[in-house]
Amino acid sequence: MSPATPGAGPAAAHAAALTAEYAAIWAYGPIGVRLTGPARQAAGDAAAAHRRRRDDLVLHLSGAGGDLPADQAGYTLPFPVTDQSSALRLAVEIEDRTAGFWRAAVAATSGAERERALAALVDCAIRATRWRRTAGTTPLTVPFPGRDA
Repeated sequence: MSPATPGAGPAAAHAAALTAEYAAIWAYGPIGVRLTGPARQAAGDAAAAHRRRRDDLVLHLSGAGGDLPADQAGYTLPFPVTDQSSALRLAVEIEDRTAGFWRAAVAATSGAERERALAALVDCAIRATRWRRTAGTTPLTVPFPGRDA
């Protein structure tokens, strides 16, 4: 799964972002079961935020007559999630990856659609920073959220 190609247009960028939201929601299942206390609550809150964004995108794409990419029954994780450390690392990666899709949507949209995409990008970047802080990793932030290093 990779962000929409440059110049692909708003509908393609939103469809790609929707696939990223599907994957993020799915990933927070294995993440949440490996966390405890406030971190587990944060994982639940993150999953809920991604579900709200998914639902908004589904309504937006449906209302615009766009194609809705199908959700998958499961997604391949980039590495095994076996403990709190790997769960936190995956949470950071999921937010960074999802930010990449929203970054592509910012470039492909204008007006209110761009504002929506930018808000999603910022939300993912903030959440990734919080996960880095919880994991004790540095640096806490990246110079350009959603862009490959």
